[in-house]
Amino acid sequence: MGWAFSRISSAACLAVFAACFAVISAGGARAESPAVYMQRVQNELMVAQKSGGVAQFAQVLRSHMDVPSIGLTALGPHARTLPKSERPAYYNGMINFIAKYAAKEAPKYMVRSAVVTGQGPGDHGGTNVDTRITLVSGESYDIRWLVMKSGSTYKVRDAQVVGFWMTAFLDDLFQNYISENGNNPRALVLALSR
Repeated sequence: MGWAFSRISSAACLAVFAACFAVISAGGARAESPAVYMQRVQNELMVAQKSGGVAQFAQVLRSHMDVPSIGLTALGPHARTLPKSERPAYYNGMINFIAKYAAKEAPKYMVRSAVVTGQGPGDHGGTNVDTRITLVSGESYDIRWLVMKSGSTYKVRDAQVVGFWMTAFLDDLFQNYISENGNNPRALVLALSR
């Protein structure tokens, strides 16, 4: 997976970590507002971040990230050429890639506090939840989460930090890799499975 790590800039590192920050939670929405849900998620992530394990990140990503939407969007025009039978392996590889990356980068971005500062009105496109993240180093970042209602719970669709949406980095990373490998999405699935 070295091909992927070398292509992500510092802002992308923070964005990928922010996405993991957004999706770590032990439970569902339980009639919470998106803002209350995200505050709970962030509180739980601060505890999970201390463990820093790949398995912990991966388990929570599987539970709380809008995996099919993010995964298919990341493939761009190549999504239609990846057989449906191979999508589970692709999704699993994508989750493991993000989890490994988050576990590796998390110690560089230790969070001291994470406070929800606002929530948009929400519509069929989801609800934006704004948060102020303060690192142990004293640096602060405003993060905007895109939270989608999914049955009786929520799923996190995206995270914006330093003006960039996390999924845009993932899209570029995955689509460039596919393009450099004969426009075959199976090459990406293989790389993510390593």
